[in-house]
This record gives sequence, C-alpha cells and structure tokens, in this order.
Amino acid sequence: MSTFSDTTLPHGCEAHRGTLLHFLDDPGNDPEPRPNSVAYFEDGLLVLHQGKVLAAGTASEWLPRLAATTQVTCWPDGLIVPGFIDTHVHMPQLGVMASYGTQLLDWLETYTFPHEARFSDVDWAGVEARRFADLLLCHGTTSALVFCTSHPESVDALFEAAEERGMGLTAGKVMMDRYAPANLKDTTSGSYTDSLALLKKWHRRGRQRYAITPRFAATSTPEQLALAGQLAEEYPDAMVQTHWAENTGEIKWVGELFPERTSYLDIYDHYGLLGDHTVLAHGIHINDEDRQRLADTGSRVAFCPTSNTFLGSGLFDFRAARDAGVAVGLASDVGGGTSLSMLATMAEAYKVCRLRGQTMTPWQAFYLATLGNARVLHRDEDSGNFEPGKIADFVVLDHHASPMLAMKEPYINNLSETLFNLMILGDDRAIAATVVAGQVRYLRPALPQSGTSPTHSHTQGA
Repeated sequence: MSTFSDTTLPHGCEAHRGTLLHFLDDPGNDPEPRPNSVAYFEDGLLVLHQGKVLAAGTASEWLPRLAATTQVTCWPDGLIVPGFIDTHVHMPQLGVMASYGTQLLDWLETYTFPHEARFSDVDWAGVEARRFADLLLCHGTTSALVFCTSHPESVDALFEAAEERGMGLTAGKVMMDRYAPANLKDTTSGSYTDSLALLKKWHRRGRQRYAITPRFAATSTPEQLALAGQLAEEYPDAMVQTHWAENTGEIKWVGELFPERTSYLDIYDHYGLLGDHTVLAHGIHINDEDRQRLADTGSRVAFCPTSNTFLGSGLFDFRAARDAGVAVGLASDVGGGTSLSMLATMAEAYKVCRLRGQTMTPWQAFYLATLGNARVLHRDEDSGNFEPGKIADFVVLDHHASPMLAMKEPYINNLSETLFNLMILGDDRAIAATVVAGQVRYLRPALPQSGTSPTHSHTQGA
C-alpha cells in the first residue's frame, strides 16, 4: 500500500479497476497462505504513473484521490495479477512444439537442431523473434529467461523485439562447440568473443539482461565451459542458464564425457557455473547431495513440467527441492514443452506433484509464476508484484473465458477455487489483456461468453 497524500499524486496518472491479487512473499504450500504473503482487493484499483505502479488498493480508497480527468479502465469480472514470468523457454523452438515420439537426445537431433540452424538468416530470426514475443504476450507472459541459438543474429533479433514491446527479457547466445551440426556449432574462443560482445551490447540496456548460455555439458568442450565460467566471473550480475539432469540417457552420456568429475552437477561447479545467478533447467534425476550443493551455492532450478512429461524425461521432486532450500522457478520449456501458457504449466506442475504423492496449491502456483519467478531471475527489484515503484506489467484474467470455466463459476466458493479453476482449466482464452510497463500490448478479441472487456471512465461516477 502506498502512503501518498491526496496532494502528492502526480499529474498524468491512469488506473485500472477490477479484482486485484498479488504476492508480497512466498505463501508456502499449505491450503491457507502464510500471513501477510497475499494482497487481495475484491474491488481494487491499480494506479499507474509513467509505466510504473503508484499504488494498489481498494477502489474506495484510491478513486477519490485521483484527479477528475484521470482515465480509469474497468475490467468487469476481471482478475488483475502481475505479468507471468517464465524461467526457461527457447525462442527458436516454436516450430518444433508437439513433434511426435522421441526422447530428449533423439528429439534434439531430429527436430530441434535442423530448425535452429535457420536462425543464421537475419530476416528469419527477426520474424520468429517478433512472433515469439507476441505469443508470449497473448499467453500473459511479460518477462522470461530465454535460450536463443548459437547465432548472434538470433540474440539481437530477440532483444530488438523485446525493446519494441517494452518487455524485459533475459537471454543469451547458445555456446555449443561439439556434438552438433556444423551449421550450429560455434568455436571455443568464438563463443566467448560473441557472448562478450552481445553481453556488452544488451546487458542492462533498458529492461534487457544477458544470460551466459552453454547448452549443456555434452555440447561444450571443457575449454568452452571454462570460458563460460570466466565470463560469469567477469560479469557476476549476468545470469547463467543451461540444462541439467533432464534425461537418464543424457546423464549417462555426460558422465562418459567427463569421467574425472564426480557428478553432472560437479561439472558445472568445477567450471565456475554455479551461483545465485544460475538457473539449471530440469534437475529431475538428482540426489540429496546435489540439492544441498544447489542450496549452498544459491543455484536455482527451473521446473519444466510439460516438457518433462511430453518427452518422458521424468517427474521433478518439488517437495524435496523446497525442503532442501533450493530456489525453484516454473517454466514452459517450449519447444519441448507443449504450451507457452503459464496456466497450462501450473496445471502440469500440479499433476507432476500429485504423481509424486505431493501437491502444489494454487497459491504456490500463482506465486511461482509471478513474484517467485521474478526472484529466481533477480527481477523482483522491478517486477513480480504491485509494490509502488515497480514496472506496471500485469495480466487481466477472465475466469469465465471458456465454456468449462463458465460452467464451473456457480460452484466457486472462494478465491482459492477461482485460482485453481484458472490453472487447471485455463488457457490463452483466459488472457483478456496483457499490459507491459503500463501499455496494453495484447487485448483478446471478444469471446461470446466472456464478460471481461475493458470499459473506460473518469473518476467521477466511477
């Protein structure tokens, strides 16, 4: 809650009225959220100024404090939440989503590598990067940690698309100097040079951030991993992203390539690639020693449920990671993942947990997709919730958006059930609007059964 007085609200404010929900802290994973972790306003007002949050609270408190000429956008029956954040996704893999019938290593060789090779074409990279950014927005995702390809052109294209839309992305050029087609491999020294040049160009340019990106241990020589670690040491505020312990065949292969190391995690540890700016995608087939090392170094894991089930990789142990104090993010992992929707990702995460005899509450799921993922990516200083001063990235959710959601509406008894219905039954139709830095970047076409569409008014009579 802001403490502005009636006389200190600046000119040029705008506001959005609807049901507001955001997280102030981790709500835990019990049926009831921890005290003071959730802020909820049934009739709320989100006040913006110059693309940032000025205040979030009840409409009755804030409407009288706005100038009479302030535009108020009303979202009837809309649930306004912070923009979704994805902690692991591949921009160049849109075209290989839902490719049939292989496990990880065969899937990479059969589908992924041939598709990624096209991104040496600047025009193709630009078209696909813009398509990717627009698809993120229509699924309610306003920020993400993204793999590009080994071509610097793909990184430039993605960051340019993000800048055009006001989005804050973290991304990097894949480093991959072995066990890949010739038109995808880089060179050991060239991967460092290209990554450094891209980092200097894009890291902290506006909202953009750079991620040092060795694909995974098998496709990098020890020399390339050492250079990636050197780059991470030179730029400790850059993120590091890679894959880890996703598939049993991958783990066996990596062990054969690095027989001198005690474990898969020890490879990354040895080359200086662990730390609180590191996000390791997957981490399925691991043990307590691994989890303890993750916790000790502050390294994070991206839980990628739709790709893990689609590729038959395995079931992530969410409870064990939490109990060990490991920071966990939630991720779509498109194109191994089957949807860019964080709602669909929440649903699959819930199912993975149930198959392990665990659960994921709707409170925890929505926290992970917003403030939790912002914390994983060190984005929580400017995004993830509606605290004053943060960038105004948000999504308007329509919990009547599909016939199934509309059917369930009469049976909802509380907010927890609304959230659970959205995460289990929701899809891109539930995204009524996506707002980035205060600008509406996606507005869903009207749906026959939806009551959630914007209306505009000024504060008088609102």
